[in-house]
Amino acid sequence: MAEAQTAKDHDFEKGLEGSSTGVASFDTHSRSLLDQIQHTLHSHPAGVPLIVLLASVAGFGIILGSKFFSPFALTLILQQVAIVGIVGMAQSLVVLTAGIDLSVGAIMVLSSTVMGHFTFRYGLPAGFAVMCGLACGALCGFINGTLVSRMKLPPFIVTLGMWQIVLATNFLYSANETIRSQDISEQAPILQFFGEKINIGGAVFTYGVIGMILLVLVLQYILNHTSWGRHVYAIGDDPEAAELSGVRVRRTLVSVYTLGGLICAFAGWVLIGRLGSVSPTAGQFTNIESITAVVIGGISLFGGRGSILGMMFGALIVGVFSLGLRLIGTDPQWTYLLIGLLIIFAVAIDQWIRKVAS
Repeated sequence: MAEAQTAKDHDFEKGLEGSSTGVASFDTHSRSLLDQIQHTLHSHPAGVPLIVLLASVAGFGIILGSKFFSPFALTLILQQVAIVGIVGMAQSLVVLTAGIDLSVGAIMVLSSTVMGHFTFRYGLPAGFAVMCGLACGALCGFINGTLVSRMKLPPFIVTLGMWQIVLATNFLYSANETIRSQDISEQAPILQFFGEKINIGGAVFTYGVIGMILLVLVLQYILNHTSWGRHVYAIGDDPEAAELSGVRVRRTLVSVYTLGGLICAFAGWVLIGRLGSVSPTAGQFTNIESITAVVIGGISLFGGRGSILGMMFGALIVGVFSLGLRLIGTDPQWTYLLIGLLIIFAVAIDQWIRKVAS
């Protein structure tokens, strides 16, 4: 009897093993190629913008040849997207928390105005004026973060109001006056530091481009390899669950907006180098351009998914299309049309990829 019972138990265990093996093999083989692509893109959200970027570079390269593939042309794209790329990093941090910041462009311009006028109106050392401009940007971001996290106000409304306040403050403070490039180069060249160029084998890099690349690498590392970065993603995915798991949601949100304001102020410094002057009317569309780079770059507007690297690919896609169509000689309006189509395509792809989690 004991031997018979042992044999039955052995057969039952084999049946369980065979059953589990059969289910596992069924799940593996039932996944279609489309499902595999969907899962891969869900795990690597920067994959779509990278593919689009490579395809657009290859397409314009075939059409324009060496005219487009020259070192000067390719690095010119980097110079053109440096401002949007830097501001896009600030926008990316906010969007990853399921928010949005409409004040990034205004903060950038106000910070550059503070740097210029503190130097020329008050006679402060240029280096100290730069620090004041950076502090101004961080303060604006801190106010945004406090209103969003402490008072539970919608990020869209808060930053829309801040955009109007900062814009008005900028014009009132500067009296709509532009500080000329010649005056800056003679008295405060440090303000134009990020506009200085380095020529390497025909490729022209500015310190602004180098600063942008370094900032991308730093933020990419912070978001992927630090607890703060994981908390940012957790808040964007589900703030209540993040709170229950021990994440200090309010403090993290304040730090995100503050860091975003500081990055915008840094973009203001780079903007002075790019233009050579301090203008209160510069960068009026940077907030929209930064959102464009974020969306095309695969960062979900619902928060919790995406990467700084993907946003950078998105900014470069816009730069490639802008320069490529200009070299072809087409009407500039075609650029806006194609970018608009890319935005809709990117959002549709994001919705499709998000179905993996549902």
